[in-house]
Amino acid sequence: MPTPWQPQFLYAVCQHGAEAVLKRELAVRAPQLRPAFSRPGFVTFKLDAPCTDPEKFALPAVFARTSGFSLGSVKGERLHDLAAQLWQLPDVQAFLESHEVAGLHVWQRDERTPGERGFEPGPTILADEAEEAIRELSPIESLRPDSAAGRSTPRNRWVLDVSLIEPNQWFVGCHRTTSRVASWPGGVPDLELPEHAVSRAYLKMAEAMSWASLPMSRGERVVELGCAPGGASQALLDAGLEVIGVDPAEVDESVLADPNFTHVRSRSVETSRKVFRHVQWLAADMNVAPSFTLDAVEAVVKHPGISIRGMLLTLKLPDLALVDEFPAFVERVRSWGYRDVRLRQLAFNRQEICLAALRSRGQRRVLRTAGTRKRPTGKRPSGPGISTPPAAPAPSDHPESPI
Repeated sequence: MPTPWQPQFLYAVCQHGAEAVLKRELAVRAPQLRPAFSRPGFVTFKLDAPCTDPEKFALPAVFARTSGFSLGSVKGERLHDLAAQLWQLPDVQAFLESHEVAGLHVWQRDERTPGERGFEPGPTILADEAEEAIRELSPIESLRPDSAAGRSTPRNRWVLDVSLIEPNQWFVGCHRTTSRVASWPGGVPDLELPEHAVSRAYLKMAEAMSWASLPMSRGERVVELGCAPGGASQALLDAGLEVIGVDPAEVDESVLADPNFTHVRSRSVETSRKVFRHVQWLAADMNVAPSFTLDAVEAVVKHPGISIRGMLLTLKLPDLALVDEFPAFVERVRSWGYRDVRLRQLAFNRQEICLAALRSRGQRRVLRTAGTRKRPTGKRPSGPGISTPPAAPAPSDHPESPI
């Protein structure tokens, strides 16, 4: 009987510059891990002992976009040479002998922080060329170019990962598609900033909606605290929601012109509670410390006569040491009656995280397809979409754990 595959090294992808806080977070939440190889936006770890059940292993990290098990690395100056070396790695061959691989994720390590000098995470020309070379030499028929074109990775299947640490150095790994974000190469959703967006907050909100899977329906109402200049509100509007934006600052004229947008020009603490009646959802992205954001939200959700089903909150991190307070943030929101509370540093966040909250986990929208990134055969989707949910909340198939 062959020896069971029991990997001992893992990788994690994070935001460029978030490596130290990721290690700090895991030192508390997963003390069995020891940091190993590291580059900006990419960290590897060694387990104290081999993992005996790889299919059920999950990395408990807010700052990890995606993660998996390490299978080795290759170096070279030509794409096809690198691709050939990849398929000859002993750990890759051992893994393929005992596991069926249903997908291939190839991405390039972020070169800068999101939003810095126009940089946004996502597909690159080099990663696309590398994937083409890997598929051409693939010994697995399902990963060959003709067989793989247009395919989505099924749920709960193994994916082969290739991260371009440098143009001439590739890191190889694998992971299970156990969640929505696990279907995104490098943990980045397939989004780009549409031409009509007035700010990159559009990307943050679009990703937040996709990740959180809140059961929003077209025509429902959402209040956004700190809406100016209106980028996040545009993403909500494009998803078919009616938006009430609260902010004393000016909102872009193109957003004001949308018939489904209402601007309440005041500070959140001074806004009449009547504004929040008959509203199902709450969003917030205010340039204040997390405690002030949570104070403002608590004043709304605990007010008599207001019933907010769920929330998407951006919490700014002026000091990354605030990672130590994440459990307190979660418990505070739970004390308001929201039992399903999750934190994640989104791919399009900067020095901030997203908090998603629902009354119960059973409210989350069921993920019916894998939602993998479409190959760049045409223009990528420019905004989020919200379909009509079932009449009754369906059980969740998302295994992500709260902090």
